[in-house]
Amino acid sequence: MAVMDYLTKRMSASFLRLGALMVCILLHLGAPAWAAPTPLKLKAGVFEPPAAAPEFALHGSNGTDLKLADYRGKLVLLLFGFTHCPEVCPTTLATLAEARKALGKEADAVQVVYVTVDPERDDVGRIKKYLAAFDTSFVGGTAKPQVLEAMRKRYGVVAAKLESPTGGYGMNHSTSVFFIDRVGRLRAMMPYGHGAKDFVHDLRLLAAQ
Repeated sequence: MAVMDYLTKRMSASFLRLGALMVCILLHLGAPAWAAPTPLKLKAGVFEPPAAAPEFALHGSNGTDLKLADYRGKLVLLLFGFTHCPEVCPTTLATLAEARKALGKEADAVQVVYVTVDPERDDVGRIKKYLAAFDTSFVGGTAKPQVLEAMRKRYGVVAAKLESPTGGYGMNHSTSVFFIDRVGRLRAMMPYGHGAKDFVHDLRLLAAQ
């Protein structure tokens, strides 16, 4: 019996040392895989992993230089369009304005940035007046054509002039809205056609991080 008691004590001590060793290893390696945070279930398409959003410097409709870095600490909704757009742009801007209204005070943490694909007609004055019809907090940007083209390329956005047989022209362009988080990372891209509720849903999830 004495031998059995001795062996039991030795085994208990060994297990205690082994348990302590495992705790040390886990603490050194960090949280185990099963403790990883659950991926966000956004309505928009998610960039995984998040990547730094390309920086830009444009002429802002607010009378200052428009830079992405100026909005660190806010969630940025970035979209591309033009003020003569007959349907897609006004529909999207109206949706974003509705989303901001639904957010209430939370909307202070959201900035909509609208970049023109038609610098030939869209100067800062026209952009400012156009955006104010939807939400006075919206900021637009323009620049020389080559600057805007380079920015679109970095974001994977396309735009092309469509000549009209009756004169004048329109623009064919990408219609999705980019979600950029508080530290300047691309987190998601919402396709055209989603309602304000989907934007509110995703913005609140990103704001909670």
